Amino acid sequence: MTGQKIAIGADHAGFRLKEFVKKLLKEKGFEVLDVGTHSEERCHYPIFAKAVAEKVSRGEVERGILICGSGIGMSIVANKFKGVRAALCHNIYSAKYSRLHNDSNILCLGGRVTGEDLTREIVETWLSTPFEGGRHSERLSLIREIEEESFRQ
Repeated sequence: MTGQKIAIGADHAGFRLKEFVKKLLKEKGFEVLDVGTHSEERCHYPIFAKAVAEKVSRGEVERGILICGSGIGMSIVANKFKGVRAALCHNIYSAKYSRLHNDSNILCLGGRVTGEDLTREIVETWLSTPFEGGRHSERLSLIREIEEESFRQ
């Protein structure tokens, strides 16, 4: 998986954790595309969620990571994009199963609720867990059908 390009974005509340995750990704050999923000100056999370989700939706990157204060806002915005399966994960279990069963392609984190040690474990788990396939593939097909129907309207 090293060498893979990952887009990352955060608002002001997620800036510090974004910088930590960015460093972690680079240490693991990933190419990191940082869409911002680049400071703790107040800004609007939808701008950065859109930037990462568009890149994932278009296939410009395989995965993305988004961080705001709680991770909730980022996950709401990211899941508006076709083909995006953004998962808000505050623990290792949800990170593992978001990949194993849901093939999540964007990880959302809360900069105000998740410390660096837990974040490291969540990110490492999310990056290293493959999609299980099998019965879960059928469920993803159903999700794609719902998505197609929704985007046609």
